[in-house]
Amino acid sequence: MQVTTSEKWNNHTAITEFILLGFGAANELQILLFLVFAVIYIFTMTGNILIVILVVSDQHLHTPMYYFLGNLSFLEVCYSSNILPKMLGRFLTGDKTISVSGCFTQLFCFGCLICVECYLLSLMSFDRYVAICKPLHYATIMNGRIILYLLVGSWICAVSISFLIVYRVSQLSFCGPDEIDHFFCDFSPLLQLSCSDISHVKLLALIFGSINILPPFILTITSYVCIITAILRISSTTGRQKAFATCSSHLIVVTLFYGTLTIVYILPNTSTLGELKKVFSVPYAVLTPMVNPLIYSLRNKEVKESLKRLWIDSSFRGDIKRSNPLLLRRG
Repeated sequence: MQVTTSEKWNNHTAITEFILLGFGAANELQILLFLVFAVIYIFTMTGNILIVILVVSDQHLHTPMYYFLGNLSFLEVCYSSNILPKMLGRFLTGDKTISVSGCFTQLFCFGCLICVECYLLSLMSFDRYVAICKPLHYATIMNGRIILYLLVGSWICAVSISFLIVYRVSQLSFCGPDEIDHFFCDFSPLLQLSCSDISHVKLLALIFGSINILPPFILTITSYVCIITAILRISSTTGRQKAFATCSSHLIVVTLFYGTLTIVYILPNTSTLGELKKVFSVPYAVLTPMVNPLIYSLRNKEVKESLKRLWIDSSFRGDIKRSNPLLLRRG
């Protein structure tokens, strides 16, 4: 006997699953899309896991900025794994369904991770502000205990608010249609399927979303205004270039993240902009996690040097193992 979703969700919904329409591509393009997104997922996981390994293993990267970078890379691993494996499965099998509980779980993880990323990007911008504008006080302000409190606080706030919003969404009635015009369970496309009054949920999401996103965004903008002002006051060209190089990678990531996020969530929900917003969801949900490691590694001297040390060390240990395995075991 099939357990109905109305029983499962205490009669708050009359459907058992949703259908993710995705990109609406023809069947012959499914394999091509699978290959493209599979490559993106492999590069995303490889790059971000490598950065986490570098930050954990290399003593030279045990600084506040790289603690934040390591957490950001860990977040990107979770972020991509929340969306891409399910998407890849749909490309292969053609099964576009997702259970109600699975959809709400994906929505919760997505909301939580995107809020934490906002906090992390703002903390990284504040770190750069202190390093450039208050270098003599850097060790005092950005000490290990404060960093730990900031990171734990970011996760607690994001988890609490995301849980509250998703819980309220789960109390809505979904009577059909059951087709979500998106490639994952996002907030606005899901609300459009509800046959309940969604005004209170939208107001709650607006209030808590503003609390979770606006302060980090304002802190990021304020930090970079102060950073750019301080850099312009440096008399020498070399000094300005060196100061700007310490924050240019992070500035690129912030621009990509908030730029696409603004297009998707600030523009009005109209039929004309629907497909455009879905297309712009790909950069911040899929591409940004992949390019972040590339941006930080290609434009960051410390990360490149750490990667070289890791490569040399692994090669050296490999040579020892081939020449004298017993020596390696004793060591």
